[in-house]
Amino acid sequence: MDATYRDRTAAGAVLADLLDSVAGQPDVIVLGLVRGGVPVAAAVAERLRAPLDVLVVRKLGLPEAPEVAFGAVGPGGLRVLNEEIADRLDPAEVDTVVRAETAELERRERRYRMGRPPLRLDDRIAVIVDDGLATGATARAAVGVARQLGARRVVLAVPVGAPEAYAVLTRTADEVVCPERPAGFGAVSRYYADFHEVPDEEVVALLTGS
Repeated sequence: MDATYRDRTAAGAVLADLLDSVAGQPDVIVLGLVRGGVPVAAAVAERLRAPLDVLVVRKLGLPEAPEVAFGAVGPGGLRVLNEEIADRLDPAEVDTVVRAETAELERRERRYRMGRPPLRLDDRIAVIVDDGLATGATARAAVGVARQLGARRVVLAVPVGAPEAYAVLTRTADEVVCPERPAGFGAVSRYYADFHEVPDEEVVALLTGS
């Protein structure tokens, strides 16, 4: 099939046109999920004339099945757990996963914040942007983290997503903007002509405008 979007920047332009509910509001902040969501978010922020930042979230995966999340960690030591799953795990296993993912999160925070203060969302409208929604685990965690950081309204914006994940997120975020929800979703990469792996350097360049 033909790709839906030329690249992440083009996808962000499409999303920006659909975010009428937040356009022009002074308390909006656009948050790219690291790393693939940041180029999409940069295009959204530019079109909305809103500040751009990153939301670094690390999924906590089961030791025997890392793709299955039992929670996530976010900035400042925030932790969001799916108690139904986490309570069935050995506490030592939970601690091992949390330590490993927290270390990676802290590395990325240092890399991307570049000395800037920790992210605060007190009474802001947080527009969380990613390049796609497959299982939705990371997006659900990001919404929870944004609420813990003080956001009064959380909007999730993704160019394409699995219908099942979209349905779950509509019960989690205050609003979900997802223009493409094809049946038989497959992988996010199918919907982009250019879906290169986004390096740290590209994220930093987008955040600094360099």
